[in-house]
Amino acid sequence: MKRISGTILLTVLSVLGLTLGATAPASAVTQSSAASQFSAAGIGWTSSGGCTDRYNSTCTSFEGIRQATIDGAITLKRASGCGLTITGGTETGHASGTYSHWNGYKLDFSRTTCLTSWIHNTYTYIGQRSDGAAQYRAASGNIYADEGNHWDVTYYTCGC
Repeated sequence: MKRISGTILLTVLSVLGLTLGATAPASAVTQSSAASQFSAAGIGWTSSGGCTDRYNSTCTSFEGIRQATIDGAITLKRASGCGLTITGGTETGHASGTYSHWNGYKLDFSRTTCLTSWIHNTYTYIGQRSDGAAQYRAASGNIYADEGNHWDVTYYTCGC
């Protein structure tokens, strides 16, 4: 009886562990890890304040960014062949919400002819956001919003 009870308990714990693991949120990445990954992929970044402090809106921070967001940016660089420069990350000063910069889902990229052409020619126009920004959806579901001087990208997945 003890052997059967132990087996049942281990099975239940195993199932619970798998279920809890499957629903756990994606872990946040540190500033240094994200910066290393972007650098290795040839993706640059700039900050009007010359800093990385997450609590300063003039900085460009990667603290707390999701790995899927990093992977999405790297996929975009490889697929488009465009040079990418990040101008906004997880720092304060962006709109709030579940899929926000602060929560690690968004990046801002400098607007370049190459990137704009890629987005227009590759993704589907889905209309304007409430602030008037034209939006484009990738097959992956990621959303690219034209905010005039930069592209605001929401990464739901690691595909571009």
